[in-house]
Amino acid sequence: MAAQFVRYTPDVEDDDPDFDRHVQTVIEKTENYITDSVEAGGTGQALRDAHAKGYGLIRAEVEILGGLPTEYAQGIYATPRTHDALIRFSNGSPHAGADARLGAATGLALKLFGVPGPTLLDDEPDTGTFDYANINGPVFFCNTVEHYLFIQELFLDAPAYFSQGRPGAHRFFTEFVTGKGTLDRDDWAWDEFLAFLRLSRTKPLNVLLSSYWTMGAVRHGDYIAKVRITPDPQCAAAVVRRDIDPASAPEVFRPALEAELRERPYAFDIQVQLCTDLARMPVEDTTVEWPERLSPPVTVARLRLPRQDISGPENLDRMDSLSFNPWRVTAEHAPLGNIMRARKEVYRQSSIQRHKLNRQPRTEPRSADEVFAPPG
Repeated sequence: MAAQFVRYTPDVEDDDPDFDRHVQTVIEKTENYITDSVEAGGTGQALRDAHAKGYGLIRAEVEILGGLPTEYAQGIYATPRTHDALIRFSNGSPHAGADARLGAATGLALKLFGVPGPTLLDDEPDTGTFDYANINGPVFFCNTVEHYLFIQELFLDAPAYFSQGRPGAHRFFTEFVTGKGTLDRDDWAWDEFLAFLRLSRTKPLNVLLSSYWTMGAVRHGDYIAKVRITPDPQCAAAVVRRDIDPASAPEVFRPALEAELRERPYAFDIQVQLCTDLARMPVEDTTVEWPERLSPPVTVARLRLPRQDISGPENLDRMDSLSFNPWRVTAEHAPLGNIMRARKEVYRQSSIQRHKLNRQPRTEPRSADEVFAPPG
């Protein structure tokens, strides 16, 4: 029996009457952290409040496949073509420094060029770019903006907690579950905490070997989906530097990525998992992994990385000047759910503040060539 895919309607999202107020508080805390990071972050620059440390900026191309079933040939995937693209690999932490201090949560941010149609960012509707900001886990550890308020504080202050050894770790975990004492016992954040533990136990791998998810649900034209960017099996088998030991050197992820891309090309599959059951594949609960037995991911595009040299300091400078926002997409691919909705203005204001403090022009590039053009 063929799967019955859930069609998108606005009522798949919950309405939070306190959403705007909570988001404004998140923005204020984020801006304060970014401002303080100029001195406290250790780099002399304003840092991102998440995914602060980048591992490399990569030239790429995305080939939209032809012959897709109608349910998958939606939005930008409806027309076979090839887009130039850029990838930013990063650590998920809001801190910089040695890799051993930052954990194994990593991100793949993807920017496509030449995408027709207005984006969902009001201040830059006609950039022709399209972003994904994915993480290396199928679940996330926050479901509401109210929870994000205390979880954000905990993550920004995490080094202070864990520098105190076991007592500090116990206090971090207790304050996570209890919302720093703000939650009633019946509302303790156990689901979020278990999702956090799952992600924190991720094995350190070469970033080319991880799969990366959209974290929350997104529109897929007429339907509801999650998008995964997963290694091409043949390319993954050819990777030499596979297991990563963060304790072996201050920098381990970037050198391994540099070496692999210098020696051989690479490829990922971009896959769409369509929702078939809102109860078991929820939009508002990002701690729930969507079962593949209900709807297996289907490859809709190829993400190709040619051989290239990313070793120079100018690569890091170019990467730092870019911004990625999951709302820099067309309406057919709008993020869904309150946590995804919060990212729109939080990411935008974070980018504005960071670029201002770093005295960088905040302009969306029109091509990969423009980003990699020599200065002057």
